[in-house]
Amino acid sequence: MTDLLHLPISVSDLVAQALSRDLDRLVAIGERGERLTARGLAEDISRLQQVFEALEPKPRRAAMLSRNRLEILAVNSALGFAGVVATALHPMGSVEDYLYVLEDAEVDLLIYDPDHYAPIVAALVERAPRLAHVFALGDGEVASGGSLAEAARAYAPKPLTAPAFAPDGLLRIAYSGGTTGKPKGIMCSHGASATSALIQLTSWEWPSEIRHLICAPLSHSGAAVLTSILVRGGHMVVAPGFEPVAVMQAIQEHRITSILLVPTMVLALIDHPRFGEFDLSSLEVVFYGASAFPAARLKDAIARMGPIFFQFYGQAEAPMSITVLRRDEHRTDDPERMASCGRPTPLVRVALMDDAMNEVADGTPGEICVRGPLVNLGYLNKPEETAQAFAGGWLHTGDVAVRNADGYLRIVDRKKDMIVTGGFNVFAREVEDVLVEHPAVRQAAVIGVPDPKWGEAVKAVVVLEPGSAVEAELLIAAVRERKGSVQAPKSVDFVEALPVTPLGKPDKKALRARYAVA
Repeated sequence: MTDLLHLPISVSDLVAQALSRDLDRLVAIGERGERLTARGLAEDISRLQQVFEALEPKPRRAAMLSRNRLEILAVNSALGFAGVVATALHPMGSVEDYLYVLEDAEVDLLIYDPDHYAPIVAALVERAPRLAHVFALGDGEVASGGSLAEAARAYAPKPLTAPAFAPDGLLRIAYSGGTTGKPKGIMCSHGASATSALIQLTSWEWPSEIRHLICAPLSHSGAAVLTSILVRGGHMVVAPGFEPVAVMQAIQEHRITSILLVPTMVLALIDHPRFGEFDLSSLEVVFYGASAFPAARLKDAIARMGPIFFQFYGQAEAPMSITVLRRDEHRTDDPERMASCGRPTPLVRVALMDDAMNEVADGTPGEICVRGPLVNLGYLNKPEETAQAFAGGWLHTGDVAVRNADGYLRIVDRKKDMIVTGGFNVFAREVEDVLVEHPAVRQAAVIGVPDPKWGEAVKAVVVLEPGSAVEAELLIAAVRERKGSVQAPKSVDFVEALPVTPLGKPDKKALRARYAVA
């Protein structure tokens, strides 16, 4: 890297600049009411940066295993300033899951939450010989490693200065959910992370006064808004996790103006029997994404909470915002618009492609393909999968969508979830959207199951509203009337709840395994 004159801004640059002014302003509140100012966060980052830089041997790759805690805000940023590539271990994983990531990412520094993960970390230390450094968050006695807070107190804070990071330099490794096999390490670059933050700053609709509640895992989407909130002068309230009553209490107590949720979290709020007990009127925007939100249930949410919903569509390979659907673009009288994921943001190039890499016409299903500085570097140690994902010079998202004349995209399915029955393609999401329009249906997941006649048969797995009942034949008939006989389910199963992934998405892999008997 030689051209310092034209070096792009990094996330560390944005954080350093944001924390260099208005030093006494509030930037975060912790679970126990701890209050963190801009000055305090800057000093914490500086001390931790010096800890990481002084370690011998100098760490190259770090992993974090923790529930949501206030300290994570400083630790994540300090790793970036110190040039240590970070990865997050999902708080609901297993020892074997963690060992796979530690080995695959060549992690030599582990930071953990001793209140919840001490036994697990003890097992990891025994079985992961590559680990050279282990630190616990907090200030108490720990069984494995040292106290990170104690180590930080040995250093005096210095002014934050971001190193010169090349845009194609590796910032962090994000592991996929492993729904198609072993998780893949997605190599996130400095340039892509900065582009993601710039999209949030320019294309997201933020309240004029940002009081943002973080209840999604800081290991994943919860931390993705940190930079934008700091730059805009807002503050965050860090909740330990998502629990519907606790979240509604926090919104009421702190007069929260923005929150980021996945659709299953939104439904858990509006369907909760105590929903009406809390004053949620301070909320100005609910940012939502990560999985499909059935149009009928999204309409319910708007009716219950107001026109405050803002959708972002992206994936770890192109983080957070390939497209957005703004609050006023949620037209509740237009079912097609309510099923849309919006239009591309200005900092990406998007095309819908067929299998031969030809762009499809409006109204024709095609795979969403993306180019531009938002796209990351590929999959760690997986050159074949990387080449496949980047075939033809585009990122292949695996999502199939149609575009209308106004440029709005509507995702009809994941490419791998498409059902081929009797030689015809069935897009599961389109069937699900019809099913959840029935007033008795709370949730629906549609999958293909082995069938000797059709190859795959369309099966619907349905969760009913409490106290409601509906005949399977009526639901099948509703789909047949709206979508035709090919897309009508051959069978409907009623269940108490759908399985979900650790990120709160409906787990179709688990459903297919449950019904994988020809």
